[in-house]
Amino acid sequence: MCITVIGFSQTNTNDSVPKFSLDYGKRGLEIKSSDNSFSLHLQSRFQFRFATPNDIDPVTLDNYNEKDNTLFKVNRARVKVGGHAYKEWLKYYWEYDINQSNLLDYRIMIEKWKWLNFKVGQWKVEYSRERRISSGAQQLVDRSILNRHFTVDRQQGVEVYGNLKGKGMLNMSYWAGVFTGTGRGNPANDDHNLMYFGRLQWNVLGDDIGFRSTDLTLHKTPEANIAAAVVTNESPYTRFSTSGGGALERFEEGENGQYRVNQLNIETAFVYNGFSWQSEFHTKEIIDKYDNNSMTHMTGYYLQGGYLAHQSFDWWPKPLEIAARFAHYNPDRNTSATNNLQEKSIAFNWFFKNHLNKLTLECSSFDYETPELNTKNEFRFRIQWDISF
Repeated sequence: MCITVIGFSQTNTNDSVPKFSLDYGKRGLEIKSSDNSFSLHLQSRFQFRFATPNDIDPVTLDNYNEKDNTLFKVNRARVKVGGHAYKEWLKYYWEYDINQSNLLDYRIMIEKWKWLNFKVGQWKVEYSRERRISSGAQQLVDRSILNRHFTVDRQQGVEVYGNLKGKGMLNMSYWAGVFTGTGRGNPANDDHNLMYFGRLQWNVLGDDIGFRSTDLTLHKTPEANIAAAVVTNESPYTRFSTSGGGALERFEEGENGQYRVNQLNIETAFVYNGFSWQSEFHTKEIIDKYDNNSMTHMTGYYLQGGYLAHQSFDWWPKPLEIAARFAHYNPDRNTSATNNLQEKSIAFNWFFKNHLNKLTLECSSFDYETPELNTKNEFRFRIQWDISF
C-alpha cells in the first residue's frame, strides 16, 4: 500500500513543494519525501511472555530458594521512530519503553562514508554482540546469564565507526567511543574519568554479518566475523542495565569513582545456508579504590547455534528454527575453589514474519555451585510471542 500526499501552496508555482509518500513496510509506517531529503518510520513492538516456575536468571543461592511464581506478562512494549533528515546520510533514531516510561535510545548518525561515520546520543554500546542484537531478534527467549554481569548496556556519548572495505580477508570494521560511563538516563559523569570503548572486527570472508542471529537470508556462501572489544570505566557502578547503573552481587553501589572496571570480550559469528553461530568470551576486573585497590576478576563465556533445518530435511517445517546455548560464569577467579553458574538452553522459533512476528518456546537448566560446595539446579520453561507492526 502506498499513498501519495501532495503539498499545496498559496501561489500558483508549487514546484518547490515536496510530495510525501505514505507506505507500510518492514519498519512499520514509513513516510518519505519525493526528493528523498526526509524520511520517517514509526513502529510499535510488543513481547508477551509466559514463564514457569519463574522468569529470573538465578545468580545466587537465594534465587533458587525463592517461591515459585508462574507468570504471564507483557515483557516489552516499545515505540520506535527513525529515518533521515535533509540528507540521506544524516540519520536519527529514538526508542521509548512504554512499560517503564523510559527513553531508551536517542541518537543522530552521520553516515556519509562507509569507512568513517559518527554517532552522538544514547544507545547500546557495541561491546557485546549478544546485547547489541535487539531483544526482538534473539534466537532464544532472552539473553544468556552472562548479560547481567558483563554488558555495558546503554550509555551517553559520542562514537566513530566504519568499515574498512578491503578485499576478501582484508575487510575490517571498527568502533571507538567516549561516554559519560554512568548508564542510561544519566548525562553527567561522576568524577571526570570517562568510559572509553573500542571494538575491532575482522570480517574473515569479506562481509560484515552485522548484529543479527538467525540466518533468515540463507547465505549461499559462508560468512564469519571475529571481534575483540575493550572497555575501561571509573564510576560508582559495577554493572549496567536498561535501568541504568547498579551493583553486582557482593558489591554495594559505591561513591563517585570508587570502582575501576576493565573488560575484554572476544567473540565469533558465522552464518551459512540456514545455520548460525555466535560465541563470546568475557573477562572483567573490578578494582575497589576505597578498599585498598582490592580486585575481583570474573570470567564467562557462551556458545550458541541455530539452524533452519528444512535446508537438510524435507519434512522439517520451513518457518521453524532450532537453537541451543551453553553458558558458564565464574564470579571470582581469585579463589581456587569451585564457584560457577551454568546455563543450558534449547529453543524453537516459529517465524510467522521473520523476527517481526515469531513464537519462541524455550527450556533451560541452571546449575550453581559455590566454594562451600553448595549446589543447586533449576529448570525453567518459557513461551514468548514477539510482534512488531
